[in-house]
Amino acid sequence: MATENKNDDYILNVSNLTDEISNKPIINNLNFKIKRGITLAIVGPNGAGKTTLFRALLNLVPYTGKIEWNRKMKIGYVPQVLAVRDIPISVKEFLSFKNESESDIKAVLASVGLDSDEVVDKSLAILSGGQMRRVLIAWAIVDKPDVLLFDEPTSGVDLDSEEAIYGMLRSLTAKNEITLLLISHDLHIVREYSDYALALNKCLVFFGESKEVMNPATQKLIYGEPICKEYGDIHA
Repeated sequence: MATENKNDDYILNVSNLTDEISNKPIINNLNFKIKRGITLAIVGPNGAGKTTLFRALLNLVPYTGKIEWNRKMKIGYVPQVLAVRDIPISVKEFLSFKNESESDIKAVLASVGLDSDEVVDKSLAILSGGQMRRVLIAWAIVDKPDVLLFDEPTSGVDLDSEEAIYGMLRSLTAKNEITLLLISHDLHIVREYSDYALALNKCLVFFGESKEVMNPATQKLIYGEPICKEYGDIHA
């Protein structure tokens, strides 16, 4: 179970995290810790344990080891897939589930680059892919989280929208001092929009500055046969 980290220098400390399904390890003996205000990209091949790590950080799956969040961290989460388009409600009704006022809803829509007057009364079902991702980001940040977990932030959107969404995320996290953990398969995006990268392939195979992910030797570590490593702490 996730516990509170008493070390003020770090907002998250993960120790010996292991998660198994049918006695097969999905994550094996993972250790890392991070400070406030950084953007950390989680990378790795399909099935490497990236989404499972997020679910463990949110205490949504059983695991062994320790996950320690520091001092009542409020966490926002946007999954890769959220089947809300089938729900016959408007953007305003969707965001109202978090008990925020209409003025707060319009303000958060504007903060994610949407024309609030244009979209607030639209049905979720008719939004474009880019608009939907922005609404989901608005959902995650409307109650002012300290940490934002984002699984494939631009899944299902075009290239122009992808760049705009990552740029908007960078601006939002800097302005509001939000620590961002994101899962991405695009190493160019990782290099441009994150500070550090943590690569999983069942275990920790790389942990360092994001600019290093374009190094062929680093990519071989990330996508080759798993070679578990021990790395130092990530510092903001």
